[in-house]
Amino acid sequence: MILYPAIDLKDGQAVRLVHGDMARSTVFNDDPAAQGRAFVAAGCQWLHLVDLNGAFAGTPVNAAPVEAILKSCEVPAQLGGGIRDMATIESWLDKGLARVILGTVAVENPDLVREAARTFPGKVAVGIDARNGKVATKGWAEETDVMVTDLARSFEDAGVAAIIYTDILRDGAMGGPNVTATADLARAVSIPVIASGGVSSLEDLTALRDTGVIEGAISGRALYDGAIDLKSALRQLAT
Repeated sequence: MILYPAIDLKDGQAVRLVHGDMARSTVFNDDPAAQGRAFVAAGCQWLHLVDLNGAFAGTPVNAAPVEAILKSCEVPAQLGGGIRDMATIESWLDKGLARVILGTVAVENPDLVREAARTFPGKVAVGIDARNGKVATKGWAEETDVMVTDLARSFEDAGVAAIIYTDILRDGAMGGPNVTATADLARAVSIPVIASGGVSSLEDLTALRDTGVIEGAISGRALYDGAIDLKSALRQLAT
């Protein structure tokens, strides 16, 4: 199982939110590229980036720090937040991004997801953010009536590289991931599923891995707070 260290970007800084609330943010690094290099030095295989301002604005806002990370970090990176048209997708991939994550647009314009996945094979993931089993969009500010599994299944034949599933109520709260819901989703679709939200200990990572069906896990606050030592976690997951 791949561990994706998260760098969430707000106003050019690396931050973490609690339950997706922009008003409840903690700044962990004023230099996101330096944070990325630290994660790479610890041995990570991927980086997970989120443009939080972009998720609300509907267009990239933290382009400068993302580009700095791409230029200075030698591992592939995936990015979500504010990516809602083909031009933006193409622009990010041209700048060296390995994978774009389409969230809000997956609900509002699923045809765009299909077009992007056909045009850029292996480079398009769908981000499904949920509160109580229902999909939330626009930086988690709006809740829909769409069920998580229904949305995921609708992309079964689209060539999507991965689904990043976030339980909003677990995110940033250090209360552990929703292992059961994530594993249930992974069993319901053939698309690889990456867990996000609440990963706060090595035990959480082991529990996700031991389901045998979850392809990856994203962790942010626990890495910054020291609850998870990245080097130790990577060694554990490799065994």
